[in-house]
Amino acid sequence: MASALPPFSQSLQPLPVLYSFRRCPYAMRARLAIAASDLRCELREVVLRSKPADLLAASSKATVPVLVLPDGQVIEQSLEIMHWALAQNDPYDWLAAGRETLPSMQALIAFNDGEFKQHLDRYKYPNRYRHEHASDEQAFAQAHQADAGSWLMELETRLSHHAWLFGDTASLADMAILPFVRQFAHTDRAWFDAQPWPHLKAWLRDWETGPLFQQVMEKYPPWQPGEPGIALGWLADPTTGLTP
Repeated sequence: MASALPPFSQSLQPLPVLYSFRRCPYAMRARLAIAASDLRCELREVVLRSKPADLLAASSKATVPVLVLPDGQVIEQSLEIMHWALAQNDPYDWLAAGRETLPSMQALIAFNDGEFKQHLDRYKYPNRYRHEHASDEQAFAQAHQADAGSWLMELETRLSHHAWLFGDTASLADMAILPFVRQFAHTDRAWFDAQPWPHLKAWLRDWETGPLFQQVMEKYPPWQPGEPGIALGWLADPTTGLTP
Protein backbone atom coordinates (compact mmCIF):
# COMPACT_ATOMS: atom_id res chain seq x y z
CA MET A 1 0.00 0.00 0.00
CA ALA A 2 3.06 2.25 -0.16
CA SER A 3 5.49 3.08 -2.92
CA ALA A 4 8.16 5.58 -3.81
CA LEU A 5 6.63 8.57 -5.51
CA PRO A 6 7.56 9.49 -9.05
CA PRO A 7 8.85 13.03 -9.58
CA PHE A 8 6.01 15.51 -9.24
CA SER A 9 6.43 16.44 -12.89
CA GLN A 10 5.13 12.95 -13.69
CA SER A 11 2.27 13.09 -11.19
CA LEU A 12 -1.22 14.03 -12.25
CA GLN A 13 -1.53 16.29 -9.21
CA PRO A 14 0.52 16.98 -6.11
CA LEU A 15 -0.33 15.17 -2.91
CA PRO A 16 -0.53 16.58 0.60
CA VAL A 17 2.83 16.19 2.33
CA LEU A 18 2.87 14.69 5.82
CA TYR A 19 6.00 15.15 7.91
CA SER A 20 5.96 12.32 10.41
CA PHE A 21 8.03 10.28 12.86
CA ARG A 22 7.03 6.64 13.10
CA ARG A 23 6.96 6.27 16.91
CA CYS A 24 5.54 9.69 17.81
CA PRO A 25 1.99 9.16 19.16
CA TYR A 26 0.83 12.48 17.73
CA ALA A 27 2.10 11.58 14.26
CA MET A 28 0.71 8.08 14.67
CA ARG A 29 -2.84 9.29 15.18
CA ALA A 30 -2.58 11.63 12.21
CA ARG A 31 -1.56 8.70 10.01
CA LEU A 32 -4.44 6.62 11.41
CA ALA A 33 -7.03 9.23 10.41
CA ILE A 34 -5.56 9.66 6.94
CA ALA A 35 -5.63 5.88 6.58
CA ALA A 36 -9.24 5.55 7.69
CA SER A 37 -10.24 8.34 5.33
CA ASP A 38 -8.69 6.48 2.41
CA LEU A 39 -6.78 9.59 1.41
CA ARG A 40 -3.39 9.65 -0.23
CA CYS A 41 -0.43 11.66 0.90
CA GLU A 42 3.31 11.90 0.52
CA LEU A 43 4.98 10.70 3.71
CA ARG A 44 8.27 12.28 4.71
CA GLU A 45 9.77 10.41 7.65
CA VAL A 46 11.73 12.81 9.85
CA VAL A 47 14.78 12.23 12.03
CA LEU A 48 13.97 14.44 15.01
CA ARG A 49 17.59 15.24 15.83
CA SER A 50 18.16 16.41 12.26
CA LYS A 51 14.97 18.04 11.04
CA PRO A 52 14.88 18.93 7.34
CA ALA A 53 14.82 22.58 6.33
CA ASP A 54 11.54 22.05 4.48
CA LEU A 55 9.81 21.10 7.73
CA LEU A 56 11.27 24.09 9.57
CA ALA A 57 10.17 26.38 6.74
CA ALA A 58 6.65 24.95 6.78
CA SER A 59 6.12 25.13 10.55
CA SER A 60 7.81 27.18 13.22
CA LYS A 61 6.81 24.61 15.85
CA ALA A 62 9.29 22.23 14.19
CA THR A 63 7.68 19.09 15.56
CA VAL A 64 5.68 16.36 13.87
CA PRO A 65 3.14 15.87 12.54
CA VAL A 66 2.87 18.68 10.03
CA LEU A 67 0.63 18.42 6.97
CA VAL A 68 1.28 20.69 4.00
CA LEU A 69 -1.61 20.80 1.54
CA PRO A 70 -1.09 21.30 -2.21
CA ASP A 71 -2.45 24.87 -1.96
CA GLY A 72 0.21 25.73 0.63
CA GLN A 73 -2.03 25.57 3.71
CA VAL A 74 -0.22 24.11 6.70
CA ILE A 75 -1.98 22.06 9.40
CA GLU A 76 0.29 21.79 12.44
CA GLN A 77 -1.70 19.97 15.12
CA SER A 78 -2.41 16.25 15.11
CA LEU A 79 -6.07 16.57 16.05
CA GLU A 80 -6.59 19.17 13.36
CA ILE A 81 -5.06 16.77 10.83
CA MET A 82 -7.43 14.05 12.02
CA HIS A 83 -10.44 16.35 11.64
CA TRP A 84 -9.21 17.54 8.24
CA ALA A 85 -8.99 13.97 6.97
CA LEU A 86 -12.31 12.84 8.44
CA ALA A 87 -14.10 15.97 7.22
CA GLN A 88 -13.23 14.92 3.68
CA ASN A 89 -14.18 11.29 4.11
CA ASP A 90 -15.42 9.57 7.27
CA PRO A 91 -16.80 6.35 5.80
CA TYR A 92 -16.77 4.48 9.11
CA ASP A 93 -18.30 7.23 11.23
CA TRP A 94 -15.36 7.94 13.52
CA LEU A 95 -16.94 11.34 14.14
CA ALA A 96 -20.43 9.94 14.62
CA ALA A 97 -22.31 11.53 17.50
CA GLY A 98 -24.80 8.67 17.81
CA ARG A 99 -22.78 6.68 20.33
CA GLU A 100 -22.58 9.72 22.61
CA THR A 101 -21.68 13.19 21.41
CA LEU A 102 -18.69 14.61 19.61
CA PRO A 103 -18.04 16.96 22.56
CA SER A 104 -17.90 13.89 24.82
CA MET A 105 -15.24 12.38 22.61
CA GLN A 106 -13.37 15.67 22.50
CA ALA A 107 -13.48 15.93 26.31
CA LEU A 108 -11.96 12.46 26.70
CA ILE A 109 -9.24 13.29 24.18
CA ALA A 110 -8.55 16.59 25.97
CA PHE A 111 -7.95 14.74 29.26
CA ASN A 112 -5.63 12.34 27.45
CA ASP A 113 -3.68 15.19 25.86
CA GLY A 114 -3.57 17.16 29.10
CA GLU A 115 -3.41 15.46 32.45
CA PHE A 116 -2.68 11.92 31.25
CA LYS A 117 0.10 13.10 28.92
CA GLN A 118 1.69 15.07 31.77
CA HIS A 119 1.79 11.95 33.95
CA LEU A 120 2.98 9.82 31.04
CA ASP A 121 5.93 12.12 30.28
CA ARG A 122 7.03 12.20 33.92
CA TYR A 123 6.67 8.46 34.25
CA LYS A 124 8.57 7.69 31.05
CA TYR A 125 11.19 10.47 31.25
CA PRO A 126 11.65 11.35 34.95
CA ASN A 127 15.19 12.58 34.27
CA ARG A 128 13.74 15.44 32.23
CA TYR A 129 11.87 16.76 35.25
CA ARG A 130 14.58 16.92 37.91
CA HIS A 131 13.44 20.43 38.74
CA GLU A 132 10.14 18.91 39.94
CA HIS A 133 11.60 16.37 42.37
CA ALA A 134 14.36 16.47 44.95
CA SER A 135 16.40 13.37 44.18
CA ASP A 136 14.25 10.24 44.26
CA GLU A 137 13.66 9.81 40.56
CA GLN A 138 12.15 6.35 40.94
CA ALA A 139 9.54 7.49 43.47
CA PHE A 140 8.69 10.45 41.24
CA ALA A 141 8.15 8.16 38.25
CA GLN A 142 6.09 5.70 40.27
CA ALA A 143 3.82 8.45 41.57
CA HIS A 144 3.04 9.56 38.03
CA GLN A 145 2.65 5.94 36.95
CA ALA A 146 -0.02 5.53 39.63
CA ASP A 147 -1.80 8.78 38.71
CA ALA A 148 -1.87 7.80 35.04
CA GLY A 149 -3.08 4.34 36.02
CA SER A 150 -6.08 5.81 37.81
CA TRP A 151 -7.33 7.25 34.55
CA LEU A 152 -6.62 4.02 32.69
CA MET A 153 -8.88 2.31 35.21
CA GLU A 154 -11.63 4.69 34.11
CA LEU A 155 -11.03 3.60 30.51
CA GLU A 156 -11.14 -0.02 31.70
CA THR A 157 -14.59 0.60 33.16
CA ARG A 158 -15.79 2.21 29.94
CA LEU A 159 -14.39 -0.66 27.84
CA SER A 160 -16.07 -3.26 30.04
CA HIS A 161 -19.37 -2.22 28.43
CA HIS A 162 -18.32 -2.32 24.76
CA ALA A 163 -15.32 -3.08 22.58
CA TRP A 164 -14.39 0.54 21.87
CA LEU A 165 -14.50 3.68 23.98
CA PHE A 166 -17.81 4.92 22.57
CA GLY A 167 -19.52 1.78 21.36
CA ASP A 168 -19.07 -1.33 19.28
CA THR A 169 -17.04 0.35 16.54
CA ALA A 170 -13.94 2.52 16.55
CA SER A 171 -14.20 6.28 16.93
CA LEU A 172 -12.04 9.39 16.79
CA ALA A 173 -11.45 9.03 20.54
CA ASP A 174 -10.05 5.50 20.24
CA MET A 175 -7.59 6.42 17.53
CA ALA A 176 -6.54 9.66 19.23
CA ILE A 177 -5.92 7.99 22.60
CA LEU A 178 -4.58 4.51 21.74
CA PRO A 179 -1.10 5.70 20.66
CA PHE A 180 -0.56 7.28 24.08
CA VAL A 181 -1.82 4.24 25.98
CA ARG A 182 0.57 2.18 23.87
CA GLN A 183 3.46 4.44 24.88
CA PHE A 184 2.48 4.09 28.54
CA ALA A 185 2.21 0.31 28.26
CA HIS A 186 5.61 -0.09 26.65
CA THR A 187 7.36 1.99 29.30
CA ASP A 188 7.20 -1.02 31.65
CA ARG A 189 5.36 -3.77 29.86
CA ALA A 190 5.69 -6.31 32.68
CA TRP A 191 4.08 -3.89 35.15
CA PHE A 192 1.35 -2.97 32.67
CA ASP A 193 0.54 -6.60 31.91
CA ALA A 194 0.18 -7.32 35.63
CA GLN A 195 -2.55 -4.69 36.13
CA PRO A 196 -6.24 -5.66 36.51
CA TRP A 197 -7.27 -4.10 33.21
CA PRO A 198 -8.42 -7.02 31.01
CA HIS A 199 -10.63 -4.94 28.73
CA LEU A 200 -8.08 -2.15 28.33
CA LYS A 201 -5.35 -4.67 27.52
CA ALA A 202 -7.58 -6.45 25.00
CA TRP A 203 -8.46 -3.10 23.38
CA LEU A 204 -4.78 -2.22 23.05
CA ARG A 205 -3.77 -5.71 21.91
CA ASP A 206 -6.46 -5.96 19.24
CA TRP A 207 -5.45 -2.57 17.87
CA GLU A 208 -1.71 -3.29 17.94
CA THR A 209 -2.17 -6.60 16.12
CA GLY A 210 -4.64 -5.22 13.59
CA PRO A 211 -3.71 -4.50 9.98
CA LEU A 212 -4.40 -0.76 10.15
CA PHE A 213 -1.82 -0.33 12.91
CA GLN A 214 0.63 -2.56 11.05
CA GLN A 215 0.30 -0.45 7.92
CA VAL A 216 0.69 2.95 9.56
CA MET A 217 3.67 1.62 11.55
CA GLU A 218 5.57 0.32 8.53
CA LYS A 219 9.20 1.45 8.58
CA TYR A 220 10.51 3.82 5.91
CA PRO A 221 13.93 5.42 5.50
CA PRO A 222 14.27 9.06 6.54
CA TRP A 223 13.30 11.49 3.84
CA GLN A 224 16.12 13.42 2.18
CA PRO A 225 15.58 16.77 0.43
CA GLY A 226 15.43 16.34 -3.31
CA GLU A 227 14.30 12.75 -3.05
CA PRO A 228 10.75 11.49 -3.64
CA GLY A 229 8.72 10.73 -0.57
CA ILE A 230 6.53 7.68 0.00
CA ALA A 231 3.07 7.61 -1.55
CA LEU A 232 0.64 6.30 1.04
CA GLY A 233 -2.97 5.23 0.71
CA TRP A 234 -5.14 2.78 2.62
CA LEU A 235 -8.58 1.22 2.41
CA ALA A 236 -10.36 0.39 5.65
CA ASP A 237 -13.07 -2.07 6.67
CA PRO A 238 -16.50 -0.53 7.34
CA THR A 239 -17.22 -2.57 10.46
CA THR A 240 -14.20 -1.75 12.58
CA GLY A 241 -12.42 1.00 10.71
CA LEU A 242 -9.52 -1.42 10.26
CA THR A 243 -8.07 -2.66 7.02
CA PRO A 244 -9.17 -6.21 6.22
